[in-house]
Amino acid sequence: MSVWVTEEVMRWAVRFCSRRCPWQQHRFLLTSSIKDTSFPSQQLAQVCVSQKSQTSLSQSLISSVRFYSQDRSHSDGVEESSLPPEVQLDDSASELRTPFFDSLRRCGSPSDVLDLTRQYSPTVRQVSNSLTHMWSTTKKMSEEQRRYELQLMFEHPAFEELLQKALKTVGHMRNDDVTYSLLSMVNLGVSQHSRVVQTYLRVCQEKLNDFDEKSLSILASCLENMESSTNVDALKKGMRLVVEARLPGIKNVMTLQTMMRLLGKDAPQDLKRTLEKKALSMTDQFTLPNTQYMIFTMATMGFYSKPLMDLCSKKIAEDFHGIPFNRLYRVLQSYKELLYRNGDLLTGLSEYVASTLDVWTNKQVLLFLSIFEELAFCPDALMEAYAEKVISNPDVLALKDLSCVLKVFSSLNYDVRHQRQQFLDSLSHALSSYLPKMPAFTLLKAVYCLCLLGHFPSAPLEQLLHSSTLEQLEGSKFAKSRERMFQTVDLCLRLDRPPLPQPLTVPTSVMGDTSSSSQTVNSRLSQGLQSLMGDEAHTMLQEMVLVENSYLIDGVITKPLPNQTCRTEASSCAGVEGSPAESSQRIAVIYTPQSGFCYGTSNPRGHLAVKIRHLKILGYTPVLVTEQELQHDEERTETLRGRIFPELHRSETQSAVEQLGS
Repeated sequence: MSVWVTEEVMRWAVRFCSRRCPWQQHRFLLTSSIKDTSFPSQQLAQVCVSQKSQTSLSQSLISSVRFYSQDRSHSDGVEESSLPPEVQLDDSASELRTPFFDSLRRCGSPSDVLDLTRQYSPTVRQVSNSLTHMWSTTKKMSEEQRRYELQLMFEHPAFEELLQKALKTVGHMRNDDVTYSLLSMVNLGVSQHSRVVQTYLRVCQEKLNDFDEKSLSILASCLENMESSTNVDALKKGMRLVVEARLPGIKNVMTLQTMMRLLGKDAPQDLKRTLEKKALSMTDQFTLPNTQYMIFTMATMGFYSKPLMDLCSKKIAEDFHGIPFNRLYRVLQSYKELLYRNGDLLTGLSEYVASTLDVWTNKQVLLFLSIFEELAFCPDALMEAYAEKVISNPDVLALKDLSCVLKVFSSLNYDVRHQRQQFLDSLSHALSSYLPKMPAFTLLKAVYCLCLLGHFPSAPLEQLLHSSTLEQLEGSKFAKSRERMFQTVDLCLRLDRPPLPQPLTVPTSVMGDTSSSSQTVNSRLSQGLQSLMGDEAHTMLQEMVLVENSYLIDGVITKPLPNQTCRTEASSCAGVEGSPAESSQRIAVIYTPQSGFCYGTSNPRGHLAVKIRHLKILGYTPVLVTEQELQHDEERTETLRGRIFPELHRSETQSAVEQLGS
């Protein structure tokens, strides 16, 4: 058997034994795992503190020092005058061609690296590279494997020895080695309150003015995810001053973005504007990844720059094919955080995903649909393509998928046009298959969404309104949300009057207080309506009218019909309470915020769409007025006149044209 095989067998044997009898238990007081609160993905328990961790930095390295203890005072200085005899100072380029580095490249786990550090006496450079490679090996591991390897790493006796050497050699390290070592230790889960980490932070403060762009960028990446402490906060403040002073000289886009993320949301507005100008001056250097990271960076900073967002969005929209799902999704998340919309990118992405629907997993498509809905954007192409997929195979929808589809399609009030009934029947079929095991609150949300869509399958409705289901919902969370959904279901059953096998009613006990919340009149709209009514005879205005104890109308204008024999469709419905007189028309003027519409359209969303549908059933002619239409005082009355009295507006326009012609 070869020497290599023998070494491999021994290595795995030692690693196996480490799980049963950790090395030198009498020296190291460790728990079974460690945990750093700043890295929740690393579910590890905290390291115990040994009495020997209270020794000074200047004391001999022979003592067993727990350099990742929590209660260490960080007032010790960094000893730079001498190095331990076993640590050599060698930063020459030829060092990278030594047997140590050849072996380091072959290491596949932190424990492999630690085994290597026991075979050689690491130089200053090798200490830093060992830490960096240890972190690098864990990045491509699964979560379970990473936890296992990190556990082995903390139980390995060479890990403490390596931290001892890192602490003693920090004063002799090159600047980028200092920052790389710090970044690696933090990412490996070494406590941020430990003496070794806090010492490295203090050294970074001392050398900060000497750091080049690379070192600053590495340090910024490290500080970005570190929890607040005296040294971290001081270093962040110092970096802000350095960045501000060096900003004109920054020439690398990635470095600029890293600095911007470091400055974060707390950066002064003037500095953010300076960063914006710097970024705009470098746009000719932006690669496709740069544009994505610039959007992520602005979201991290909480800084909205329309010129930068427009430019980055345009470049992204030109090449969706070169961007993986997670980055596309993160771009849309950043849009949401920054309250930004770009119609060209959103429309283009919808069409791109629709045209490549088979390339994406069902989960990815649903995540796209969800984030589009959160952006109040209706991705017509994608929704039509996905509706066809649902119609062809509704059984493919898991319960969570079905809930997502119902929420998105009802919220965006999307009409599948000629396939509407097929689509709704497919959703009902999928929903019925889950009824026996569906949680009560999930059922309520599903029925609520179907009611918004104007679809009323009997089986889900009957199960929802069954006494046993109602009892389950009485003690559930989200009482206000539950009551609001039941109120909507009740309104739909009473006003839409769906043909059901048996009459269904919603008990008043589950609807809570049905009275509409107090809402003040919109002063601009009120002034405009009153000014308009002064010029119109035979008309009447009522303000803040509550209909069905649920729908508040800003203004109801009653006016005679142009033709007394004309009848509205709604008024012909017998038995509908509050139907208008046959000789008049009731116009419901409703002030609507822009968020009530799908982005870039006049298509009402969700609850507003249902309100319009029900007002039409009750005999009203809804007229939606936005804030933008009320902004200019001199145009307000004429705008309302054209919306409310279109026949008069047309006749006046025609007369004006005739006068010009004559």
